[in-house]
Amino acid sequence: MTDTSLELEAGHAAGTHQPSGRWRGWVLPLLALAAWWYVARNASSTHGIMVSPVQVWHTAIDQAASGALWRALSASLARELTGFAIGTVAGLALGALLGVSKLANRAIGPSFNTFKQVSLFAWIPLISVWFGLGDVAKVVFLSLAALVPVVAHTSDGIRAVSPAMLEVARVFRYSKWQTVTSVVLPAALPSVFTGIYLALIYSWLATLGAEYLLVAGSGIGNTLVDGSEQFRMDLVVFGVIVIGVTGWALNALARAVQRRWFTHALHARQTN
Repeated sequence: MTDTSLELEAGHAAGTHQPSGRWRGWVLPLLALAAWWYVARNASSTHGIMVSPVQVWHTAIDQAASGALWRALSASLARELTGFAIGTVAGLALGALLGVSKLANRAIGPSFNTFKQVSLFAWIPLISVWFGLGDVAKVVFLSLAALVPVVAHTSDGIRAVSPAMLEVARVFRYSKWQTVTSVVLPAALPSVFTGIYLALIYSWLATLGAEYLLVAGSGIGNTLVDGSEQFRMDLVVFGVIVIGVTGWALNALARAVQRRWFTHALHARQTN
């Protein structure tokens, strides 16, 4: 990876959110909250369907105080992180193989391209038959969700390495291993990071889908199911908010890790 590309990546990551403009991100949520409060206050004819922010707030306090929130959230995050880790490791290995080896790309590439066209939720019936409805089935489902973007972005990033960089490696008589580790992989890292970031987001979205469709066990998805079956819209809305906030936190964490890595990589290049 060149110094210029590192500077662009680090600058983009560091400058994505300017402190002076952070307040603008609160405009839409505050407007939505005000509209929600107004509609809930005046929608007397839809009793039980339209709940107020106050009702949801009390539900949040009850869920947190009873420990139900933390049990459900910890169960969902444990599944999400396990599936994400398995899918990412497998995706990096397969993506690197497809990117480095032309033979593997010809042999496996068409099958993978066909596989990734199948909707993720189409695998639910087979997974439920093969692995049941418990945590194992959900982790398998989440691993598939994380696998596809990592494979695609890793292989594409490796194949997109500049021929000029490979020519320099040949001039310096790098071995194949040195070329891969010192030239190809560093140049492909931005694309690899993108695949890992998408895998984190996709696996979280798939977690809720798996819990909603494979209903055994506990989790935030099961909170939505319970709220729907009990006709408790306050519990449903609370679950949706928790899902959104957790997804935002995972996104922020991934961005922070990416920003920190690029900053350290740029600093290491400059000191060398």
